[in-house]
Amino acid sequence: MRNAIKEDDVEAKFQRTGPTRELVLIVIATAAFAVFCTHVDLSERLSAWAQPHERYQLDELPVVLLFLACALTWFAWRRMREARAELARRLRAEASLQRAFDQNRRLAQVNLRLQEDERRYVARELHDELGQCVNAIKLEAVALCSTSAEAVTQSGATSIVALADRVQAATRDIVRRLRPPGLDELGLAAVLEHCIEDWRRRKPDVHFDLKAPPADTTGLSEPINIAVFRVVQEALTNAVRHSNPRRVAIDLVRRRSAIAADEELVLTVGNDGAIRGGAPSTNGLGIVGMRERIEALGGQLRSGFRSDDGFMLEATVPLQPLPGCWESVQ
Repeated sequence: MRNAIKEDDVEAKFQRTGPTRELVLIVIATAAFAVFCTHVDLSERLSAWAQPHERYQLDELPVVLLFLACALTWFAWRRMREARAELARRLRAEASLQRAFDQNRRLAQVNLRLQEDERRYVARELHDELGQCVNAIKLEAVALCSTSAEAVTQSGATSIVALADRVQAATRDIVRRLRPPGLDELGLAAVLEHCIEDWRRRKPDVHFDLKAPPADTTGLSEPINIAVFRVVQEALTNAVRHSNPRRVAIDLVRRRSAIAADEELVLTVGNDGAIRGGAPSTNGLGIVGMRERIEALGGQLRSGFRSDDGFMLEATVPLQPLPGCWESVQ
């Protein structure tokens, strides 16, 4: 709607100012030329000059020039109409392209919201339903072990307990993968710290350094929290999978945007590892997925190699939400 209004305003301004300004210039130039002709008696001088050459019919030259001026005026008018029509077509095409781009971005935002809503629902169901059932099985098995039963029965009950423990561990892992635990209650900084602690246990030889001040991560919207967490997850997975890092640094800071007056959140993930099998493309599926998440929020994601052969990823997300960002579909 705003694009259409902007297009109409531009076209109306062009129609008002362009021809009016040129017409004023023509009138001023004509008046100046008339004053000049009156001052120098141009018509009498031309008549005196053309009289010795009467056989060439030079006295008809003013009429011919008047006809040529009228023809040129008609030609210029037609070209002006064509230029105006072409400008209007280009403005309509640009507005249509912008509307398509905005619609595509809104569809991506809705897709991400539906995906996260589904993950939240599945995580809640796994925790409330499956977790309770498995816990009940475990309690029954423990009660069976405490009774004076035969050795075979006790061995079977012990196996049930072990299997229940494995099912519980798998359930917790699924829940953690589907939905960041504690994101709604503890906030983004605490969830990132928990994620880094998990990586420290899995990779004790790698130094993971996280800088995410709680003051910079409080009050963020759910889309930003989800997007930042998923990007950190994917970036850490890529760093460990595709390189041999000794140190991985994650920085998350809130700052004032250099372009607009709004604030923005900047996430930086860097590592000093050597790339396995040479330098990979920075447009892999992992990078593409992270870029789609960030661009769906109106941000930008940049990635590339550092001077020390390490890899750096920087995501910038504006804190001013985009129109329709993760809102309910009307």
